[in-house]
Amino acid sequence: MAEQAETLRRTPLSRDRVLRAAVALADETGIESLSMRNLAQDLGVVPMALYKHVSNKDELLDGMIDVVVGEIDAPGSDADWKSAVRQRILSARRTLRRHPWAPLAIESRNMATPAILAYLDGVIGTLRAGGFSVDLAHHVMHAMGSRVLGFSQELFDASRRAGRSGRGEPDPPAALPPEIAARFPHVAEVALAAAHDDGSVLGQGCDDQFEFEFALDLLLDGIERLHRQGWASPREGRQSDG
Repeated sequence: MAEQAETLRRTPLSRDRVLRAAVALADETGIESLSMRNLAQDLGVVPMALYKHVSNKDELLDGMIDVVVGEIDAPGSDADWKSAVRQRILSARRTLRRHPWAPLAIESRNMATPAILAYLDGVIGTLRAGGFSVDLAHHVMHAMGSRVLGFSQELFDASRRAGRSGRGEPDPPAALPPEIAARFPHVAEVALAAAHDDGSVLGQGCDDQFEFEFALDLLLDGIERLHRQGWASPREGRQSDG
């Protein structure tokens, strides 16, 4: 084992090796603790050596995201649009569960990385090949939101803390203060009823596997119904009439 580690340390640096080492380090310790200094230490090089391959921390994060997104499986070529989209999204979710820091990193970027753009282009391409109009495909992508990338942002988000974004265990749902619960009783009872499989939680709030697939299937069923009806947005209808 020691010989293997020493061999890796002697392997010449490349951009791919730097990015994959950064992904592995974030998997192990969380994205918050990742720095150019501790990445260089992990690779057995001086920090300045990294800057030949990534110009700064932002470029490092973009590259790490692209490494992760590159692990998402493409659907089978014989799948219908609904099965293909579902397969791709659930593969994205499995990928993010291997890299629990990735949703936070994706949310932090101001612009989509090339791999994310390619992934989204593939999802939209599947919809268009399935007969979707540009108008409907546009609204579908809005409705999916971050769910198309395998994670969701939820209403009952009392656990937005390091336990969910790092390697710690998520906290159980907590009751609202009595005065708040009395004022908003329906919110209180639903928030307290949140019981999730901690082993399948990704991201924050109610984003566990069951809730994720429940919402995904609701969306896909509704989208399928609109597609069969030949739905168009009111704006699109006005443009066609003109």
